[in-house]
Amino acid sequence: MAPSAMRTATAALSAASLADARPVPYWLDDPARPGALPALTGDEHCDLLVIGGGYSGLWTALLAKERDPERDVVLIEGREVGWAASGRNGGFCAASLTHGFGNGLARWPGELRKLEELGERNLDAIEATVARYAIDCSFERTGEIDVATEPYQLDDLHELYEEATRLGRTGLEPLDRDAVRAEVDSPTFLGGLWDRRGVAMLHPAKLVWGLKRVCAELGVRVYENTRALELARAGAGARSPAGSCAGAGMAVRTPYGRVFAREVALGTNVFPSLVRRVRPYTVPVYDYALMTEPLTEAQCAAIGWRNRQGLGDSANQFHYFRITDDHRVLWGGYDAIYPYGGRLDTALNHRPETYLKLAGHFFRCFPQLEGVRFSHAWGGAIDTCSRFSAFFGTAYDGRVAYAAGYTGLGVGATRFGGEVMLDLLAGERTERTALEMVRSKPLPFPPEPAAWAGIGLTKWSLARADARGGRRNLWLRAMDRLGLGFDS
Repeated sequence: MAPSAMRTATAALSAASLADARPVPYWLDDPARPGALPALTGDEHCDLLVIGGGYSGLWTALLAKERDPERDVVLIEGREVGWAASGRNGGFCAASLTHGFGNGLARWPGELRKLEELGERNLDAIEATVARYAIDCSFERTGEIDVATEPYQLDDLHELYEEATRLGRTGLEPLDRDAVRAEVDSPTFLGGLWDRRGVAMLHPAKLVWGLKRVCAELGVRVYENTRALELARAGAGARSPAGSCAGAGMAVRTPYGRVFAREVALGTNVFPSLVRRVRPYTVPVYDYALMTEPLTEAQCAAIGWRNRQGLGDSANQFHYFRITDDHRVLWGGYDAIYPYGGRLDTALNHRPETYLKLAGHFFRCFPQLEGVRFSHAWGGAIDTCSRFSAFFGTAYDGRVAYAAGYTGLGVGATRFGGEVMLDLLAGERTERTALEMVRSKPLPFPPEPAAWAGIGLTKWSLARADARGGRRNLWLRAMDRLGLGFDS
């Protein structure tokens, strides 16, 4: 078949596969989705106010009550808990706090061993929390395979394995072509590196809903559809409902009321921070995913995947993919769409041209699944920072703490971020707050139009590197030296 005819046939196959796809996140399209709790009306008083009802805020509220059950905690969410990134992601819960071993090695080589240890303990704690509170979120510690689809990526994975082994990392298993295809069969796979314990698969929305339930059971007062509009200092005269003085602290205005709190933890991530000086450190990048219909027994047998690992390819513009309880395949990534000016727009949650591209890539990876249709297609914004991993800080003389910039790996790392925020609010020097990673900030993004031009040039350069055997051009090498980056 001529190349032009092949492209036409592939486009037709991709379009047909998307014909019935619902433009909603698969995870949130669930009749068991809990209803929203009432909005805040009037004034509230508390010891700790948590702003944001995604993973970051929910973990912070839960940990605060576990540390001190008597602590009075309120959480407010602008819409419904988990409606944004926490309910739209791929469900990869990674131990890594640094957006992967390679990124951590490049940025914090001297403390990477400690960061890896803290990440492993954090994932263990998530697993223990899910079990302790009976959170039904399909938690499976099956690991993740980084697969090579180009020869140069085999060398990269080998170097990564050697460095990780040198630093004492365990649980990594190199896979040659036959071994990786015995796990998940794709003609595009040339080899892989299986991290057997460092990643768990889960249902992201059910984790959110479970955390919300647990927070309420522990005494956190949760208000949904309650957007935080303004953050300011409060006077010493604010009084609690019982009449005791709440002390000098913070006041947060909402559409129908106010919250007076001794301390505030900001888990707003991709949304503009209430601490204005934090805003230049993050930009929103829109990511997209598809979900197939349930595979038949024959289709499951054609691809294998008996061990249910998560997978990701090793390109700069990479795909992530996993299999669900009901034998659907989630396929996401590749495109990373930055809107000019960093604007957040719900219209950008859907991008048909990206869905077509992703569908074409899916059938190239799994030609044996030709004819499978996609049931859901969706997107959402990721809070991206220039070092790919979270940063932390305080404001208002230590009464406000924030964590942001998880860059797509927040399912697991947000729990660690909640611990850091609580440490910072307590004014404690801990093994977490002593980290250079916690004490330092990424480089901020420049104002427009420089941000738009720089991100666009970086995306073009990354795609060019993927097409040229991984060779990075002058622009990418300069960004590497500056500690800046941009990834799909």
